Amino acid sequence: MLSWYANLNNCVQAFLAGMLTFAITSLGAGIVVFFKKVNNNILAMMLSISAGIMLAASFFSLINPALSGAENLGLNPWLVVAIGFILGGIFLIISDKLVSRHVNSESNTKRLILLVSSIVLHNIPEGLAIGVAFGSIKYGLDGVTLLSAVMLAVGIGIQNFPEGAAISLPLRGAGHSRLKSFLIGALSGIVEPISSLIGAILVLNVRNSLPYLLAFAGGAMIFVVISEIIPESQNNKRKNLMTFLALLGFVIMMVLDVALS
Repeated sequence: MLSWYANLNNCVQAFLAGMLTFAITSLGAGIVVFFKKVNNNILAMMLSISAGIMLAASFFSLINPALSGAENLGLNPWLVVAIGFILGGIFLIISDKLVSRHVNSESNTKRLILLVSSIVLHNIPEGLAIGVAFGSIKYGLDGVTLLSAVMLAVGIGIQNFPEGAAISLPLRGAGHSRLKSFLIGALSGIVEPISSLIGAILVLNVRNSLPYLLAFAGGAMIFVVISEIIPESQNNKRKNLMTFLALLGFVIMMVLDVALS
């Protein structure tokens, strides 16, 4: 199975990895079919582990290869990565502000629209990160392997599970049907396979953009982790446990990326 996947075109690999994260989002949204509430401890633990995985993946699979790629192209590594990294964060800040400006959050319905829009916007750079990781395999950069790209997708998928539930459960609580709540929650993740494919195509066709795209994806990923995932997981009373799980997630990703690559 793994050898079959390894022999696929990089764009196809990226799209399938994006479909995996979409499927996990759908599983999270599917909770609404069986439950009205979900154990917050379990969701917080999943978020904590995924935070560690995504932080490690951002460095080992995106930022470090961006430095190597910029050097190979004769560019200034620290300047290229700094520009791409900051732009990744700015993209999400602007996106959040645009959504907030056009959606008045006073009513429950409009707050739900804001929630869905915010998650969808955050899924776009996550999908791009997956596509960039798979597309950059072609260039043989340090730290860029099929395993690291797959683990990056898995880490994003893990944190997509509670995101799917975070959309479908409030929709159900607002009086929408189980089916409608599930479909909206699931479809919030459909942008990931699309943006994964776009990211891979960009990398494979415009090599000079590779370091910038890798750094952009890394900046966007770390922005999401710091602004959304860590604060959400730290709402749990067991803050030390959640922090330790984040460290564990980081170590797992680091070992898979460095020791086994």
